Amino acid sequence: MPAGDVLLIEQDDDGVALVTLNRPDALNAANEELHGRISTVWAELATRPGLRAVVLTGAGKAFSAGGDLPLLDRMTRDLDLRARIMSEAATLVRDLTNLPVPVVSAVNGPAVGLGCSLASLSDLVVMEQDAYFADPHVMLGLVAGDGGALTWPLNMGLQRAKEWLLLGGRMSAEQALSFGLANRVVGPGEAVAEARKLAGKLIALPPQSLRETRRVLNQPLLARIDDALDDVLAAETKSFDEPAFRSNLAGMMRRG
Repeated sequence: MPAGDVLLIEQDDDGVALVTLNRPDALNAANEELHGRISTVWAELATRPGLRAVVLTGAGKAFSAGGDLPLLDRMTRDLDLRARIMSEAATLVRDLTNLPVPVVSAVNGPAVGLGCSLASLSDLVVMEQDAYFADPHVMLGLVAGDGGALTWPLNMGLQRAKEWLLLGGRMSAEQALSFGLANRVVGPGEAVAEARKLAGKLIALPPQSLRETRRVLNQPLLARIDDALDDVLAAETKSFDEPAFRSNLAGMMRRG
């Protein structure tokens, strides 16, 4: 794929696809183009011949800084754009969770908002020691709709999830490991290599037993998605009209 593409896919001879969010100068924040590609890539991957596992990472120094501020600003005024982005978010959550092969996230730097969601929807998570999670939806004035509110209570318990989602603090890699949101913590620059090792172990397993065990393990998450996703995204959609969100967003944009 051309280096200018906002999302890169490289599949090796073993059937492991490296998917890279590719807006490094913007810390892989999801603008309109990247958000669209993240939402459609999982259905594309599901039909790829020979695909056996996915490693997901970000180009440069970040996994993903979350939503692109100019895109969020446009969504306060453009209702059609807002509806489309929210529809893409629903597709992303459902298609990533239902992908028939395992996904290993290589969190090579900050994973904020959408970045947290992508990691939390993965099967295994490798974090570099200086990486961190942060989901500032509520602090900014948005309902936390597209990932953490669905997955974090299942992974680390409801009470702890409430603290981190409502207060929006920065969670270190070691904290994520202890809370059950990460499987490995590695040194700087080592996340992709370690994620590839884990993917290699996964694809060496009998395919049917791996696939069906993943499916059963994901049943509580799939049930939660079916029960709550549409409602929580509808609530997040309304957040864009709230004065608190608009004021906070304007302040962030002024600060650059």
